[in-house]
Amino acid sequence: MSGDWQNPDYSLLGDEHVRRYRETDGEVGYEWNGAPTLLLTTTGRRSGEARTSALIYGRDGDDYVIVGSVGGSPKDPAWYLNLTADPHASIQVKGDRFDVTARVASPEEKPRLWAIMQDIWPNYDVYQSRTDREIPVVVLTP
Repeated sequence: MSGDWQNPDYSLLGDEHVRRYRETDGEVGYEWNGAPTLLLTTTGRRSGEARTSALIYGRDGDDYVIVGSVGGSPKDPAWYLNLTADPHASIQVKGDRFDVTARVASPEEKPRLWAIMQDIWPNYDVYQSRTDREIPVVVLTP
């Protein structure tokens, strides 16, 4: 794991992270505090509007893996709730854009996928300790 996950730089967040990533095909924003990020675009479950988030990701074969941590917030992230309503989404990884189908990792596969993500961003265990909800791991299949 490279980067400084213990003292993250939060100067590139939210809409600004998405904007800069899109403008530069990930030249700015792909690597965030040493972790790779992708842009996930879901359909808003209430608005029907496209919603995009920059998220740390890992790989499991051809699949992309993301974690719904929100830093250990008591509530699931909006993108996760959107995916539970409609699992069809799109992602951008650097300059590549493609459609994916999302599913929540099964109880059997979650420990293995959590370990992959923990290697990329060790704070995930800290985030889980901050909340009573089970932080979901989501698999995105192209």
